[in-house]
Amino acid sequence: MTTETQTGRPDPDWPQVYDSPEFQRLRSRFRRFVFPMTALFLAWYALYVLLADYAHDFMSHKIGGNITVGLIFGLGQFISTFAITGFYVWYADRKLDPTAEAIRHELEGEAL
Repeated sequence: MTTETQTGRPDPDWPQVYDSPEFQRLRSRFRRFVFPMTALFLAWYALYVLLADYAHDFMSHKIGGNITVGLIFGLGQFISTFAITGFYVWYADRKLDPTAEAIRHELEGEAL
């Protein structure tokens, strides 16, 4: 289905939409979040892998009972994934979604 069949209006001029300052601002905000967060998470994961491979004594150090530093780091991977996801939802709700909605309303001709 095309936009024309859904709205009864012609399809938007997508290159013009792509080049618009609002869309470029939306892309910039998205990239300002995603690229640093991805780099941070990959660095954190690489640290975990490198420590697991080369720092056996450190990673096998018992903290209490059968809980080791390696186990804490491994569980930290899951916790950080959920934290990043929650932070992204918070960021998107406040920074990305309002701009995306405004662009969508402009394209569809709806009043806000």
